[in-house]
Amino acid sequence: MIEKVIIMGAAGRDFHNFNVYFKDNARYRVIAFTASQIPSIENRFFPTELAGGLYPEGIPIYPETQLPDLIREHRVDLVALSYSDIPHVEVMHKASIAMANGADFILIGATYTMLRSKRAVVAVCAVRTGCGKSQTTRKVCEILRGRGKKVVAIRHPMPYGDLRTQIVQRFSSYEDFEKHRCTIEEREEYEPLVEQGIIVYAGVDYARILEAAENEADVIVWDGGNNDTPFYFPDAHIVLFDPHRPGHELLYYPGETNMLMADIAVINKVDTASPENIEKVRSNIRRHAPKAEIVMAESPVLVTDPDRIRGKRILVVEDGPTLTHGDMSFGAGAIAARTYGARELVDPRPFSVGTIEEIYRQYPHIGSVLPAMGYSKNQIGDLEHTINDADCDLVLFATPIQLTRLVSINKPALRVLYEYRDHGEPRLEEVLLKRLKCV
Repeated sequence: MIEKVIIMGAAGRDFHNFNVYFKDNARYRVIAFTASQIPSIENRFFPTELAGGLYPEGIPIYPETQLPDLIREHRVDLVALSYSDIPHVEVMHKASIAMANGADFILIGATYTMLRSKRAVVAVCAVRTGCGKSQTTRKVCEILRGRGKKVVAIRHPMPYGDLRTQIVQRFSSYEDFEKHRCTIEEREEYEPLVEQGIIVYAGVDYARILEAAENEADVIVWDGGNNDTPFYFPDAHIVLFDPHRPGHELLYYPGETNMLMADIAVINKVDTASPENIEKVRSNIRRHAPKAEIVMAESPVLVTDPDRIRGKRILVVEDGPTLTHGDMSFGAGAIAARTYGARELVDPRPFSVGTIEEIYRQYPHIGSVLPAMGYSKNQIGDLEHTINDADCDLVLFATPIQLTRLVSINKPALRVLYEYRDHGEPRLEEVLLKRLKCV
């Protein structure tokens, strides 16, 4: 019997799960993908060029809100949840919707979807988005290059445009960002690594991506997205924890899975979190992932001219996903503003327009900071408009990229950077090299 399937996704893990689990498998007939979390990724097709011989017309992608109707209309047998950073209770809400409308509900096993590499693989993952994966990935690349290894990073997928042109993407220069029409969110992940001299791969087909990366690398660093599990079997699995959100390591899918699989558990941001919260996270790791070696780390904020902040009314622009589905009300920018004596954090909400105004309605937990949302030209325009209308003395950008390259603003601006720093012993380099036989 052929089972009719809907894959619930967010333009990334869903496509990977299709490629390794459902594609060319005559047992299944994938009726549709549904899309959530990321704006404007629905109402398009997973193209024939990627879907394989069983789908000569491609596979449609619908908004997730249409899931109940799609199940009933097509008499769907199976719904496969294939995206990340969801509260455990929300996973069961989605399961209940599927089952109430007549379909089974599955979560595909983490290791089942991992591909094997001919090279050593270091995976950098997390229990929530916004834990500090990016700076940790950069630190891992620095450690490995310091040992004379050729390092290539493969980034968790972010194919938000024309999927036919995003099958395998290679980034080694700023021109590549323009060539691939990257969103702000993509550039935030790729640009800091490229500035470091690291080649970055991403796209849709992670078997073909792996083959290309292996031709250039001694070691591959998997740069994870959200709190998703790796697409490749890691030789060293690093998992980031955030003591500003203690207990979340037990409450979100599939972040808890990452915790249980961790070789190295990095408790980040210990320089700004309370001792009680740090200890709660450490206790959870020791109880649930006793084989993981714990490393303590800081994410110090770096500002080139901090005196410009003191006494000023500051508009803080933070990393978007950390604030939205990462559930944080502030980030590194707010920490820097308070650390260096800002007189006031200007509330951007009264000045927000269009899609930015909608973000505040959708995520009411966000505080007096502005998420750097830019999934489309229209949204980038709304972001620019909001910044330019805000009544402030200085704009403090705490995004991983130089945002002023993409938006034109009418007021002074300053950039906040943040990097990985060990907090005592053991150091990340020590425990990582102990895990890797190739170095």
